[in-house]
Amino acid sequence: MALETIASLFQHFEKYISLSGELKDALQARITSVSFKKGELVHDADKVCTRSYFIQRGLFRAYFVRDGKQISEFFPAENEWSNSPKSFMTRQKDVYYIDALEATDTFCLQVDDLVYLFEHFPEMERYARLSMGTVFGHLMERVTSLRFNSAKEKYAHFLQTYHDIHHRIPLGMVASYLGISQETLSRIRGRK
Repeated sequence: MALETIASLFQHFEKYISLSGELKDALQARITSVSFKKGELVHDADKVCTRSYFIQRGLFRAYFVRDGKQISEFFPAENEWSNSPKSFMTRQKDVYYIDALEATDTFCLQVDDLVYLFEHFPEMERYARLSMGTVFGHLMERVTSLRFNSAKEKYAHFLQTYHDIHHRIPLGMVASYLGISQETLSRIRGRK
């Protein structure tokens, strides 16, 4: 993989840690490029998640199925990692599916390669701890919003959280993410 191609990934890592030449080489040797078509299934909940994808361009959706309905859980986009977190870490099946809402170009890292990087480069464990802290903060905000906010407040939180990409997400998926009906979402949007 060309160095200029992977530069955006290196920039992402360097928000959290310093990358030595040796670590850059190790990353470059283990990262592959993978592209997905709009609507393509990225991860199937019936399988163990063994890959994590760093999105260069595009948009994914993580969701689960309950009573035959797809419930959207999060929408990773450019400069974010995407996987089924529990499955990826425990190497067991989990409830999450991931699909591509747009044509999406990614960098892919296999779980075994990530383990190698953790074992040989302590700064990668620091990166994981710091970046996961950001993700954990977002998840706690989401849980609080779902439990305590009105539908209008949930939508305002959604717009704040996904301010750069909310217009790229279909309204039915937004409604399922918020735990409200599409009709309620339409009324809230109509009042703005």
